[in-house]
Amino acid sequence: MAVSEEKLRRLQAVTDAALSQLGLEDLLHELLERTLDILRADSAALLLLDHDGTELVAMATAGLDREPRHEVRVPFGHGFAGGVAVRGAAVAVERLDRAGSGGADFDTALLPARTTSVLGVPMLSSGRVIGVLHVGTLQQRSFNADDIELLQLVADRAGLATEARRSHLDRAAAVALQRSLLPARPTAVPGLDVAVRYVPGAQVGVGGDWYDVFDLPSGHVGIVIGDVAGSGLHAAVVMGRIRSALRAYAMETDDPADVLTRLDRKVQRFEPDAMATAVYAVLDPDLGTVTLSNAGHLPPVLLAGGDADQPSRLLSIPPDLPLGAYRDAARRNTRLPLEPGQGLFLYTDGLVERRARGITPGLQRMVSVLAAVASADATCNAAMTLLDNAAPTDDVAVLAVRRT
Repeated sequence: MAVSEEKLRRLQAVTDAALSQLGLEDLLHELLERTLDILRADSAALLLLDHDGTELVAMATAGLDREPRHEVRVPFGHGFAGGVAVRGAAVAVERLDRAGSGGADFDTALLPARTTSVLGVPMLSSGRVIGVLHVGTLQQRSFNADDIELLQLVADRAGLATEARRSHLDRAAAVALQRSLLPARPTAVPGLDVAVRYVPGAQVGVGGDWYDVFDLPSGHVGIVIGDVAGSGLHAAVVMGRIRSALRAYAMETDDPADVLTRLDRKVQRFEPDAMATAVYAVLDPDLGTVTLSNAGHLPPVLLAGGDADQPSRLLSIPPDLPLGAYRDAARRNTRLPLEPGQGLFLYTDGLVERRARGITPGLQRMVSVLAAVASADATCNAAMTLLDNAAPTDDVAVLAVRRT
């Protein structure tokens, strides 16, 4: 059927203006109702791809005989919606034969029993499929190019709104999760001066950076900083799971390399698409010796004590592979003394990495600004000057500990 210019203008006006103030759920339902009216269809359903990319989840429906009483999920590549997602292009079926070879594959919960014709289009974001929108009619119908163009317009507008609301909600949830996992006051440890800072990135938003300090039943003290690849809610969730797992493994052994080996196995098995870097250090009960293992992270700084002949410097710790990079990767320890007044400064790459220059100048500048500070809090304050009073593009986490 040909769509008049008046109807097309009305749809554009609704999607651009009137719906923009609605919440996402109300927006999608209203948009589908308008679609039924303009395309003269009998049913409509909008499905979004889940975070794992394995299933399409029905988010809004209109015109069904009865609303589904449970969450409707369609495996990617199966059913009518799954087929549209795989193709990434419009699919039109003029006569739906449920009794034929492909009949059982159609999504019965989202298409009324008497549906005869169906048209589906993908929802796209930056060229990738994020969902599917389809409409059905009870009377046999041959969908033409105008119908496809109009439905694709609706899908595009719904996709933009969905991605915008998802991004906003994901960032809010990630901020809340990050704050819950990164306490402003780290664990107090007798004999140690400890300070931390965390700044979310202005461009990528909250990500997977984390730090932790904890005492162990053996009297040892665990110190860790890490960075999960990626940003947003997913990276923050993975970070939380990795942080909790590291604490659990640290209760079983005081060997940093052993802890990271166990953590790597956990990431390989339960977070197959994740990758993270980390430095895990364990202080002996007398705080006079520290043992470190580095899983692909930037080298820590050994903070100077009172001896002018021993300035602050980057530690030459051999980095092993990041967590999740390679199954059964070998991991090593480095053991060194920690004199009174000395300490460790751990950080993530957002502190020293800049697009306009290589990372080496950033590391050199960091060591220089940390050379003349005497407390953990002053160390973190000095490190923050590296941001030059500008919001960092990537999130930044820093952790300083000094023997008192």
